[in-house]
Amino acid sequence: MTLPIPDLTDTPLVFHEEGGPASARGFKAVGVHAGFRADPDRLDMALVVADEPCAAAATFTTNVFCAAPVRVSREHLSEGGPGAPSYGCARAVVVNSGIANAATGERGLQAARDTAALVGDAVGCPADEVLVASTGVIGQHLRLEPFGEGVPAALAALRAQTDDAAREAGGAQAARAIMTTDTRPKHLAVSFPGDDFGYPDTMFTVGGMAKGAGMIMPNMATMIAVITTDAPVAAPDLSAALTRAVNKSFNKVTVDSDTSTNDSCFALASGAAAPVGARFEPGTPAFAGFQQALDVVCMTLARAMAADGEGATRLITVTVRGAATAEDADAAARTVANSPLVKTAVYGHDANWGRVAAALGRSGAQFAQEDVDIDILGLPVCRAGLTVPFDEDEALLRFEQPECAIDVHLHAGDYSTVMWTCDFSHEYVTINGDYRS
Repeated sequence: MTLPIPDLTDTPLVFHEEGGPASARGFKAVGVHAGFRADPDRLDMALVVADEPCAAAATFTTNVFCAAPVRVSREHLSEGGPGAPSYGCARAVVVNSGIANAATGERGLQAARDTAALVGDAVGCPADEVLVASTGVIGQHLRLEPFGEGVPAALAALRAQTDDAAREAGGAQAARAIMTTDTRPKHLAVSFPGDDFGYPDTMFTVGGMAKGAGMIMPNMATMIAVITTDAPVAAPDLSAALTRAVNKSFNKVTVDSDTSTNDSCFALASGAAAPVGARFEPGTPAFAGFQQALDVVCMTLARAMAADGEGATRLITVTVRGAATAEDADAAARTVANSPLVKTAVYGHDANWGRVAAALGRSGAQFAQEDVDIDILGLPVCRAGLTVPFDEDEALLRFEQPECAIDVHLHAGDYSTVMWTCDFSHEYVTINGDYRS
């Protein structure tokens, strides 16, 4: 399904819907079949390489049972020190699909470190400048042999990319290579002009790719994302910008309330669009323009993840307004978005607002039921906590849209938030009942 791209900014943006992690200058990307999966026609390894070592940052899962590649990539981005946000310097990101390398003990950690060393040797950088990520089945050991085949093939393909079209095609391949139960790749890029903040005739680009369709619940989700930019941003500032973008995008997505072991979102900044210019500094118009572009890329990818939830037929956007606190707004929206009864009602094209009300009531948010208003697909269905007559036939027509909006006003304060989820269909059970096969 085609979803509208959110308009979050007054900064003029140029959208490249076919763009991705190779759209920003200073980067190439590719996807290959390395052998992690049995199907020789399925891409299963992605490689993103910067021309030079560059600023890097990441956010990771909060699941205590985190996977080996999460632990290793954290080690490689430890410039801020123990417990600090993850940032530093990187040259490459390698992602395999099919095997998560989670719950694999010391053997799994060694496999992740060996992967970084193998890629580093091939690219020409230290192992600690390689970030690693894996996605797939938990508990299976990661074999290194496919990397031995896949990495040389990937580098050969990268060397063959001699123009912008070939680089963007490589980025699209990379997005397909990281898919698991996703039904479609998720990638795009946006560019913004630097004329208004001291970079005349210069366009800056933020591009990225993401995967994720199930086991999605912040923080973060069963997702892997790689975002690149050619804006000149220092690693600590990139980390702060990424955290802000993730908190309003990927951390506002839920499909099934399960938090994965492997969530990783990487950002790399080459500065190649302005190699002799000053860095973007926080608090300046240049940095604000970059932040807005990063927010748009992350939010668009997050919405695409929710829309592509396992077995989903439509995206659900839950908006809560009028909460007493930011925490209440999040709790209310998250509980509605996670409710199996709400999600199955949407699948059945049933504007059953009572399920929304019930979820709000158990969310822990503070409000009076006599104050609550609820709209579904733009139709008022509840006012002041009581039912409002609506045209059922009109509701059925609106359910044909690819996106279902559920809007709630608690009338308890001034805080609001948005969450994205999807409906639950019979196919969700089929996919997850057969996942390991």
